[in-house]
Parts: sequence; C-alpha cells; structure tokens
Amino acid sequence: MNDPNLFCVILAGGSGSRFWPLSRETWPKQMLQIAGEESLLRQTIKRVSGFFLPENVWIVTTEDKAQDIGFHLEALGTWTKKIRYIKEPIGKNTAPAVGLAAAYLHHLFPESIMAIMPSDHAIPNTDKFLTDLGLAIQGAKEDHLVTFGIKPNRPETGYGYIKVDKISATKKSGLLSVERFFEKPDLQTAKAYLSDGSYFWNSGIFVWKTSKILSEIERHLPSLFRTLEEIEAFVFQPSKPTNKSEQTNQIRHLYDSIESISIDYGVMERSENILMVPAQFRWSDVGSWTALDDIIEKDESGNILKGNTIDIGSRNSIIFSGERLVATIGLKDTVVVDTPDATLVTSKERAQEVRKVVEALKMSNREEHLVHRTVERPWGNYTVLEKGSRYKIKKIALHPKAKLSLQIHHHRSEHWVVVSGTARVTRGEEVFDVHPNESTFIPISVKHRLENRGRIPLQIIEVQNGDYVEEDDIERFDDEYGR
Repeated sequence: MNDPNLFCVILAGGSGSRFWPLSRETWPKQMLQIAGEESLLRQTIKRVSGFFLPENVWIVTTEDKAQDIGFHLEALGTWTKKIRYIKEPIGKNTAPAVGLAAAYLHHLFPESIMAIMPSDHAIPNTDKFLTDLGLAIQGAKEDHLVTFGIKPNRPETGYGYIKVDKISATKKSGLLSVERFFEKPDLQTAKAYLSDGSYFWNSGIFVWKTSKILSEIERHLPSLFRTLEEIEAFVFQPSKPTNKSEQTNQIRHLYDSIESISIDYGVMERSENILMVPAQFRWSDVGSWTALDDIIEKDESGNILKGNTIDIGSRNSIIFSGERLVATIGLKDTVVVDTPDATLVTSKERAQEVRKVVEALKMSNREEHLVHRTVERPWGNYTVLEKGSRYKIKKIALHPKAKLSLQIHHHRSEHWVVVSGTARVTRGEEVFDVHPNESTFIPISVKHRLENRGRIPLQIIEVQNGDYVEEDDIERFDDEYGR
C-alpha cells in the first residue's frame, strides 16, 4: 500500500518469561526461532515489509532491548536501518506503549493511521493477513477503532474474547460491530462462548487513527493522557535546550508515574463504536509451550520433536533440545525443554505456570532467568563455559571483519588463547597478531581490543581472573556499534 500516512507499530517489549528456559529476559520470545526459518520478530517485520514504507515501521520496546533488536533485524537487509524505535524507559504494559507511539506519530503526522501488532505472534498466511489488514484500514479511516477477532476452535481459557453482533456485517464492509470485550474466562464459560458462535478470540491486533486512540485515552485514561502530553511537549517543544541524557532522565521520571495497564482493559473494554475484522488468517499468540501444537507439524504420535532428540513411545508431547541429546520414553502430554544451563519438565496442563519458575529464579537472585550461556552480540557471540568466585572461562567467536570495542576492565585480567583464525590484538600502545595455538595476556586496567581481520570466524578461549568478573565491568572508549 505504501501510504505515507499509514504506520505499523510493533510492540516488542516482552520480558522473556513465557518460553523459559529457551527465552530469557535479555533474549525474549520474539527473538526465538520457534516456528519457521526466522524468529517471530523477523517474521512480523517481513509480513508487513511490502505493505508499509520501511520508515513507517516503528518498534516500541524498552531502552535495554532496542539495540539488540536492531542488531537482530540486520539479517533481513540494510532497509531495516530505516525502521524507527520508540524506547520506553521501562515496560508499562500495552496502553502506555500504544499511547506513547500515538502521541509521537500524531505530533509528526496529524493524519496518521496506526496498525498495532505484537512482535511475537505466528501468522503463517501473509496474503490473507494483508487482505484483512486492508479491510481494517478502511474501517479506521471512517473513525472507528478496529480490532481483529479469531474464530475459536476450542474452549480456550488463555485468551480474552470479543462478542460481536453477527448481523452487523454488510457485504460491502465485512466488518462486525463489537458488543463487548471479555477477560480470560474459566473453562465452563469458554465452552459457552464456543457454542454461542458470536464470540471471537481477541488477537491483540488493532488499527485506528492516532487522533482517535488519543481521544479515547483522554476519555478513559485521563492520567495517562496528561503524562503523554507532558512527554510529547518535552520531546518536541522543550522550553529550554536539553542534552540527550537530560531528556532521557526527564522522560524516565514521567514514565515511572504511569499506571501499568493494557490497552484492552484500559480502553477497548470501555469504548464504543468498535468494529472487528473476522480474521481469515491462521493465528497463534504463541502464549505458552502448548501453543506449539497449533503451529508446528507433529509426528504420527502427536509429538513435536526439535533438536537432538530420541523418543520411544511418547504421545502428544513437546520435546526441545539443543546440542545435548535428550532421550525420552513413554511420556504423555509432557513438555521437555533442554538448554545448556537449564531444563524444564512439566505436564502440558501446567505449562502456563512456567512464569512461576521465572519468578522464583528472580527471587533467588539467580541469573538463569536473565541470560543464556551463549549470548549473541553484533560482532558474534560468547559462551560461558565455567564460572567460579574469582574466574570465568568463555568461548568467544568473532565474525569475519568484526571487532570488539576498545575497552578497559578495572577488576579483572584476561588470557586469550586462539583456537582458529587470526586475532588482531590492541594492548595499550601495542598492536600485534595472535595465531592458532598462541596466546596473549591483558592486564587489569589496560586498554585493549580484539579484532578479526580475516575471512573465517575467529575463535578464542578467554580466561578471566579477578575480584569481579561480571559483564558490567567495562569502560568503552571506541565502539562501532554505538554502545
């Protein structure tokens, strides 16, 4: 469509608890390659890439995730650099995220229409999705709030529901009038919704004019609206010149006061004159491990097996593994997910409770909820092989032509042993190469840099030693990636 006033706003501030242990706080669900050849986020971007102008795709996420998302999308091509980011100081649910995006867009483009899309949904049929999206945009142009409803095929208790007036559809529009939004029901109520026929699952996908949603926020969430006005004025009409740091701190202060509330509960359940597109596309919000039953092909026994697995006699189970072999025998309705540092085993019936595990890890101050042993970086990745009270051992891989920042560590020294490739090392005033089976030493508080000028990946083993060996002991002086 490529309409200059039409914008796609993708919500990508997830925290990573739903698909633990595969997802982590620093690598949440939308970054995972769960179904298909790309991550859910990349699939979302590709789905809309021919419909919206690249610069009209805006991603709302938190400050700590924005850079990783940008690096993650680079694999789709240089056009992704045109995508714009709205950075929340802290996640505050969907109403503040949508409101902030609407306020920015409406200030810059007063006639704008915004399509709101979660970054972590699975929609395998792009053509049908875009057809329905065009229908929703027509409704939004007529000053309606428009949502997408999914026809239920089971009594699902994990989704909110939309009740529609089924006789409201016309041959011209195909849109249905919404009577009411409902929160997630119990099983008995969900069965009644299914048999009634006028209830749809709430997909969480919306289309509306920015002016329209802001007027609805002003009406139903006046405190949020006033704060958004303050943020907008501070960003676009500052009373005095401010530097970036001061602006960030001011926005953070204002944002901290906002109530955490969903757009569904805060606005949609209270608004009138809402239309719904009865979606023609397949959809899943991939809300828990059991949601994979709807989107991944199963074997003849109803199992989903992914990774290095061997199964004997299991039925209707989900088994994910990485490099380590996972062998299962005689499981029924079970989820098994193995990663290098954590393994989940649960009945399908209780798979929604994985969040309780993540909460327990946070309460215990354990890092398994936060990061994987292998951490992706724009220059490559590193894997923590072993960690003790005064040491850490890593395997580091650098892409060809990549380099780390020029940096200092104040509490640790590092030994580097090259496994493959050739390392160009900057150490103080020295610059030299280190070849396979050779090593070098980086003392505490000495400026250094690791670089791969070759055409093959550089792999090294790094041994850190010191009073403090955490990742935040770093001072950067020069960095290609803007960190």
